[in-house]
Amino acid sequence: MSDQEDILATAARWLEEGESVALATVVETWGSSPRPAGSHLAITASGRLAGSVSGGCIEGAVAEAARATMASGAPQLLDFGISDERAWEVGLACGGKLKVFVEKLGGEQAA
Repeated sequence: MSDQEDILATAARWLEEGESVALATVVETWGSSPRPAGSHLAITASGRLAGSVSGGCIEGAVAEAARATMASGAPQLLDFGISDERAWEVGLACGGKLKVFVEKLGGEQAA
């Protein structure tokens, strides 16, 4: 089983346990990115995390957006970009861009 399958299996288990779960997926990268497109981060409303979509402050911002998505049911497309000059300030090795799609799993989806 790949790491990505493990994350999806963990998210499925959390759903079975009654947790509210969101899945964040890297859908596009440009330049330097710690994780490739297709990388996942599963997040629960109670704060459990599995996987990774980036590093530094981006992971925290994605988790915060995931909580909003779980509350509203509305998916989000997040766009992050950082110059080489500012990359170290936010905990990244160098500049780049990435887009992350965040969706609520299971249960009620927004229409």
